[in-house]
Amino acid sequence: MRYEGSVYRPPSEARSYILQVTIGCSHNRCTFCSMYKDKKYRVRSLDEVMADIRMAKLYYGDLEKVFLADGDALAVETGDLVKIIAELKKNFYSLRHIGIYASPDSILSKDIEELKRLKEAGLTIAYLGVETGDPELLKDIKKGVTYEEMVEAGKKIREAGILLSVTVLLGLAGRTPQAVDHARKTAQILNEMNPDYVGALTLMLEPRTPLYRKMQRGEFELPGPFEILDEMRIMIENLELEGTEFRSNHASNYLPIKGRFPEDKENIMDLINTIINRNDARYLRPDYLRAL
Repeated sequence: MRYEGSVYRPPSEARSYILQVTIGCSHNRCTFCSMYKDKKYRVRSLDEVMADIRMAKLYYGDLEKVFLADGDALAVETGDLVKIIAELKKNFYSLRHIGIYASPDSILSKDIEELKRLKEAGLTIAYLGVETGDPELLKDIKKGVTYEEMVEAGKKIREAGILLSVTVLLGLAGRTPQAVDHARKTAQILNEMNPDYVGALTLMLEPRTPLYRKMQRGEFELPGPFEILDEMRIMIENLELEGTEFRSNHASNYLPIKGRFPEDKENIMDLINTIINRNDARYLRPDYLRAL
């Protein structure tokens, strides 16, 4: 298979065939993110994408899952995405799942009928990086949208019938009093969206990012493990979700958690409170085992 530059995918797409529909990320300005810095954003031609699908057919024979990369494949014109999905279904008879990264901008640029058209074509799930519900923090990290726009984007995906998976980023406010607002307002934005899946990751500063350089200047300090855990406790305490799968089992996290809301909320809170009260780092993933 042929790929340009580094390729990324959500953890849940581990067994998916990755098809590069775009190269890079259409936004690529988030201060904490080091992804896609090795390439300039462009939309691949339909001929290139169709040729890759035919190559995948020869190599794999049949597939059940496909993930459309790079960072914001939903930015591609809707008609072209429909053609790509149709070609995938034509070549892979067992195909049951098609996932895609979606920026809030690309979601907002499409009307609800376009999104429904993608759902009808076969798009299964969209992955949206929410990161935080704190309006000031959204601005600081250069996410490119307001709180209200982020909510609108999430709701549009759900209204179209496409599964919505969002990520939030613990530690994004640093070691400051704003961390409490970050946790509470992130719970608030999740409650307004009520996504199908929530994945909590923990900030790990990567060289070449503006936030890393901010840390080097002494203007940002990463919270410690138990501060991160307290941030997650506050967020979960304020979550009022219905039918949502919550996970913090990404390799960046100190404490892997998996549960369904609302039924598992009490057990999750009990676990977090117990570990915080014991203040014993042996219950947490050590830093040398954490990774992005």
